[in-house]
Formats: sequence, C-alpha cells, structure tokens
Amino acid sequence: VFSNNDEGLINKKLPKELLLRIFSFLDIVTLCRCAQISKAWNILALDGSNWQRIDLFNFQTDVEGRVVENISKRCGGFLRKLSLRGCIGVGDSSLKTFAQNCRNIEHLNLNGCTKITDSTCYSLSRFCSKLKHLDLTSCVSITNSSLKGISEGCRNLEYLNLSWCDQITKDGIEALVRGCRGLKALLLRGCTQLEDEALKHIQNYCHELVSLNFQSCSRITDEGVVQICRGCHRLQALCLSGCSNLTDASLTALALNCPRLQILEAARCSHLTDAGFTLLARNCHDLEKMDLEECILITDSTLVQLSVHCPKLQALSLSHCELITDDGILHLSNSTCGHERLRVLELDNCLLITDVALEHLENCRGLERLELYDCQQVTRAGIKRMRAQLPHVKVHAYFAPVTPPTAVGGSGQRLCRCCVIL
Repeated sequence: VFSNNDEGLINKKLPKELLLRIFSFLDIVTLCRCAQISKAWNILALDGSNWQRIDLFNFQTDVEGRVVENISKRCGGFLRKLSLRGCIGVGDSSLKTFAQNCRNIEHLNLNGCTKITDSTCYSLSRFCSKLKHLDLTSCVSITNSSLKGISEGCRNLEYLNLSWCDQITKDGIEALVRGCRGLKALLLRGCTQLEDEALKHIQNYCHELVSLNFQSCSRITDEGVVQICRGCHRLQALCLSGCSNLTDASLTALALNCPRLQILEAARCSHLTDAGFTLLARNCHDLEKMDLEECILITDSTLVQLSVHCPKLQALSLSHCELITDDGILHLSNSTCGHERLRVLELDNCLLITDVALEHLENCRGLERLELYDCQQVTRAGIKRMRAQLPHVKVHAYFAPVTPPTAVGGSGQRLCRCCVIL
C-alpha cells in the first residue's frame, strides 16, 4: 500500500490505521468512488472494517443476489447493520450465504424482499444469534415456521416487524414470544389472522415491550387489549387503528395499566367515546401523539380533558370527528400543550369548524402543519388571517372549484382551486 510506486503523498505520510479511520466516515457511494482512485485506495476503501453499516435502499434496490453474497464475503464479521429494503431480487440462497459469513449482524432490514421464505429465517436462526433488529415487512411467504426458528436461534431479538405477513397466526406468535422474551417492539400491522389469544401469549412472556402495532388486525377485541395492558406496563406506543371492535373498555385498561403511554393511534375505532378518552387523559399525562381519525362519537369534551391533563401533546388527528366544534379548539389552543407543544393538528372533514377556530389557533405559536380538507365553513380569508399571525405554518385546505354560470356564447377560462397549499 505504501510502496514508492504509489505517488499519493497522503499514502506515504499517514499510517494505514489512520487512513482506515478516515475512510470509516465515508458513505457507501463515496467508498466505491475512492476504490477507483488507485490500488492503495481500493484496498483501503474495500476493507471490511469500513463496511459495518450498509443501506442499499439509498444506493440501488435492483441488486441481484450475488451482490449480497459478495458484500457478505468482503465484510464478514465486521458487518453489524444491513438494509436490503426493496431489494426484490434477493432470495433465500443469497441470504443463507450472507448469514453464514456475517454472524455478527445485529440489524437486518428485509422490508419488501418478497422472494424470501421461511428458509431465510432458518438461516438467520442458525448463524445470526446476535440479531437484535429484524424487519420482515411484506415478506408474504413467511409463516409460523419462521417464528419458531427465530425464537430458537435469535433470542437477543428486541425489534421485530412482521407487518403484512398475513400467514402468521396465534401459534406463530406463541412460539416467538416463548423464545424472544426481551422484545421491546413488535409490529404486526395487517396480520389479519391474529385474534385475542395471540395477545394473551404476548402478555404472558413479553413484559419489556414499549411499542406494539396491531393496525388492521380486525379480529382483536377488548379482551385481547385488556390482556396486553395488564402484562405490558412499560408500553409507550400502541397502534390499534382499524381494530373496529374496540370500545371504551380498551381505553380504560390503557388508562389503569400503561401510565407511560406516549403514542396512541386509534383511527377508525368508531365505538370509542368521550368517557374512555377522559379516563385515558387523566391517567396518561405523557401523551405526545394521538390519531383519533373517524372516532366519530367524540366531542369537545375529549379536547377539554386532553387540554387539561396532557401538556406534552404535539400531534393530534381529529379528521372526520364531525362533532368537534370551535369551542373544543378554543380549549386546546389555550392549554399548555397548545401554547408550547402542539405542532400538527388534523381537522379534515370536521364540518362544524369555522374561521373562529383558526382565530383560536393563533395562540399555538409552535404549530407547523394544519389540515383542513373539506372543512366547508373555513374560508380562504380566515386562513389568510391566521397565516398573518403564524407565517411558518403549512395549511392544507380544499376549496371546491367554482362552477361558473352558464355562459351565453363562448366560455371563459375555468380555474381549479383544489388542494390549495397556502
């Protein structure tokens, strides 16, 4: 590397260890460019110690399996983090080679790698015992067998994303949680076969969980959520959007058992009422983000309780909550969270909201985004007045195109004002 034939002064003056340290700060694209400069830099750039973290999504997603195999052979035990998100050409064979060569891998993202099957999970279980973070989103061929393998060989797992792996059932969840009791985040969006019994298994074994996602798991009822709350007192983020069978019993269980809750997504849970959210607000004072879209029974009373008891609230979605009025927005904007914390407020299709609400929101000095699609009583003039006080806020509104009167003779130009971003 440091022969007289290499004319680069930097190669002569700096020791190899220092040069490697410099190269370690470069991203994957820059390393590849450096590798083309000279033989010396090729050796330095492609040294396995520089390839501990690789994200091919930001580089190239149409990679073939042999590329992954070559990377694994070059990096070997140095590689700690690899993202193959969206690499649909990568299959089981390549990932078996990867698992054999990169046994120190801790973070692996296979989101959208639709070719992989249970075979990949068997390989990870056999060779990658240090794995902590695994994303299998949309790997639709994954079955319960994968979870059994992971539970046996990857017991250090802390994060697992199985979203849209719709072959998973309660039996797979039971096998998983028996072996991976240190899980802190489990994402099960779109696992439509899951029922309350799966949640009971989670409650029995995974007491360290801080994040759970059951979006669109429509078979889940209050019974399952109550079980989760009783066993997972450290829960900070919970998504129940699309779990349309839930009632205030679930909110009560959250309020009484999960005081650390920061994020609650309950969109399209249309049976939830002010009573449930009142109890939740009075017990969960750390709430920062709430998605209550299409919780059609809630009224201004919920906003009053959130205003009084949840001073850390930063983002709130009330889209399609058609009983919300200007008075509710008044309480929200005059609260501690309104003055100091609120950044995002979504009021799409809140038909009772008028320009008066926008006047109240002028008190929310930190507001960054406001959604007003189909708020039919909000006017362009009202938005303009609010933005004069809050010039940094992004307001997304919808104004139906004006239908011109029938013209005699020719027609003038029609201007569409849809989706105006002010």
